[in-house]
This record gives sequence, structure tokens and C-alpha cells, in this order.
Amino acid sequence: MSYQPRLRKQYEEEIIDSLKKEFEYKSPMEVPMIEKVCINQGLGKAVADKKMIDTAVEELSIIAGQRAVPTYSRKDISNFKLRKGMPIGVRVTLRGEKMYEFLDRLIAVALPRTRDFRGVKASGFDGRGNFTFGVKEQIIFPEIDLDKVKNITGMDITIVTSAPTNEEAKALLSSFGFPFTKK
Repeated sequence: MSYQPRLRKQYEEEIIDSLKKEFEYKSPMEVPMIEKVCINQGLGKAVADKKMIDTAVEELSIIAGQRAVPTYSRKDISNFKLRKGMPIGVRVTLRGEKMYEFLDRLIAVALPRTRDFRGVKASGFDGRGNFTFGVKEQIIFPEIDLDKVKNITGMDITIVTSAPTNEEAKALLSSFGFPFTKK
């Protein structure tokens, strides 16, 4: 048998059955699943420092386990000294095994390393079963070498699920062990 990420195995063996009972789905295909994880870093300071984008691409690629790509501005904004086509951020989209591996590291290792961590607020749901939250520092990930970090940058992480409602998406993420605040 080939390698299978821990969270995917847990989803197939336990989570499908528990959610099927909880929400009274008729078929296992109705049970919501995580489709992709999008990680995005907006780097407004990169307008002045071009090397910042290269560093961010490298760091996000290490964190995600997949090559990150720079994002470019779509229009000129003179107040921010921004021209169309300038690199202003970095993003990566994870699917399949890499997505499950990243979520496992995020839930088990990275989030608990956050200072004064009490859980993630559940206010990040968008009404269609997708959840977005922010991380203030990229150094919570153990893959990042603290000695090489020049700038501490945050990132937005969006977990896209096939759940039709926030309630079902929250139940899905909670069953994976996602640390929501008790509020």
C-alpha cells in the first residue's frame, strides 16, 4: 500500500461516518470534504525592496512543500507608489496529499506554537463553508530557520470545503482537530 497522509486516513476511516450520522446524510458522497488550502502573503513593503518577494517565495515554498508564485498588482496606485505589474505578494494553492500534510503540520505543530494561543476564532466562515484566518508570523512553522529570517510577515490561510453551510464546515474542521475558541 502506498503512503497516505494521517488526516486523509482519519477522514476516510472516522470523520465520514461521524458526519454522516450527525447531519443525517444518505450517502458518503454528501459528506463535506476539504477541497484545497490557499495560502496568501500580501507584501506591501515589497514596493521598496525587491528582494523581499524572493525571500517570501522561498519561505512560503518551504512552509507549503510546493513552489509559491508571486502575485502582481493589476493597476497603478500613486499614493502607494505602486505601478501595474509590480510584485506585491506571494501565494500557493495546495490540493491532495500536500494539502493534508500542510493541515496536519498547521493543526498539530504550528498553531500551538503561536504566542498566547487560545484557539482560532470561528468568525472566519464566509457563509458557503469556506474558512479564512490569519497568522501573524511565519516563524511559527518549524521549517523556517529563525537565523535566516529578515522580516516577520503574516499570511492568510483559506480552507475551501465542499460544505454548503458554515455549521457543516465547522463540524468538518473540528473533527480534524482544528482548534476553534470555545466561544
